[in-house]
Amino acid sequence: MQMNYDFLDNFIFPNKAITLKNRVVMAPTTLRASFEDGSVTTDELAYYQLRSKGVGLVIAEAAYVNPLGRGWEGAISIADDDKIPGLRRLASAIQSGGAKAVLQLVAAGRQSTTTILRGEQPVSASAQAYPHGEHEQPRALSHEEIAQNINDFAQATKRAILAGFDGVEIHGANLYLLQQFFSPESNRREDIWGGTRDKRSRFGLAVTAKVAQTIKKYAEKPFLLGYRQSPEESTTPGISLTDSIAFAQKLTQLPVDYLHLSLKDATQTSFRDKQDTTPIVSRYRQALPDQYPIMVAGLLKQPCQVEALMDLGATFAALGRQLIIDPNWVEKIVANDEKSIRYALSPSEFETLAIPKPLENWLLTRFRNGLPLTTDPEFNPERPWQYYKHATLSDRKPIDPTKLMTLKPKK
Repeated sequence: MQMNYDFLDNFIFPNKAITLKNRVVMAPTTLRASFEDGSVTTDELAYYQLRSKGVGLVIAEAAYVNPLGRGWEGAISIADDDKIPGLRRLASAIQSGGAKAVLQLVAAGRQSTTTILRGEQPVSASAQAYPHGEHEQPRALSHEEIAQNINDFAQATKRAILAGFDGVEIHGANLYLLQQFFSPESNRREDIWGGTRDKRSRFGLAVTAKVAQTIKKYAEKPFLLGYRQSPEESTTPGISLTDSIAFAQKLTQLPVDYLHLSLKDATQTSFRDKQDTTPIVSRYRQALPDQYPIMVAGLLKQPCQVEALMDLGATFAALGRQLIIDPNWVEKIVANDEKSIRYALSPSEFETLAIPKPLENWLLTRFRNGLPLTTDPEFNPERPWQYYKHATLSDRKPIDPTKLMTLKPKK
């Protein structure tokens, strides 16, 4: 019996002439598979290309917009012009499968270390270390550095346009820098960037507005702008659902094409307010303009879960781990072959599934559902780029940076 799922319907963005063939999105998945300088590797290209044939949209993992924005080893960089050729290959690899390609942009802030930053102290809204676990104390960004960060997101957007992506997503979730400015736990400033909720919102809104201006100025074809948000924090003080919805309402007044909610469970209710039994996605649906695109990520696996999410008010469902396990998830549903969907993973399949070595190591050490807890003795998680044998930094042709940032403002 053929199932008629709403999430298989195509979608046309209200304010952009961009059509997605379905409502399934590949969520940004941290591969930690780039070279040490943040350049794209062939391992990354293979991983994304394999997973781009069924979904309507692929959000490539967070690319850091400046050197102090790097949050982990093996991260993708969009901080320099010489990264554009590799990013162009990444966009093309995704688009070759029929999916639209969006690149997530990030500054990690205090979610980094002096080691990862090669001797530099992590930065944040204030000199407040993350209170859970052992973390380094960051230094507070100066007003001038805040302005530079805003510009860095804009320059990263320009590079993404040059690289041929179909859009960018601003990473304002998962405790990274934009969330650090919004949170009363991490932002203790007393200037225009901190204090009241409106002042704590200023940095994220300024980044978004500047990125939107850059898109309007340079994009010669429709180009998406998304924003990812974590609705709540477990800390006290911390971000509440009311805070986040108020911020989201301000985002909808800017040229933002969709809001991406990063949840632990896609259909969860508030964990700060146990009396609130309304699913978070439904709270957003009620608070935002009618038909405003909402994307939700949160351990989605089965088609029935995704369809239930649509019924709660989501526009898109973002799958991450499930597409690691089964890159053909969408195709199997379209072919009415749901019984063949894979929900478990064997280490013997890593190569077939084009899983890069750093992600393989993470799977072996973190997944507890039947996977052996072993690692490859040749792999050093502190220096993941050393593993790559397909190419080396010296294999790449010299690049003339003066020939890259040549995109002119539209007349």
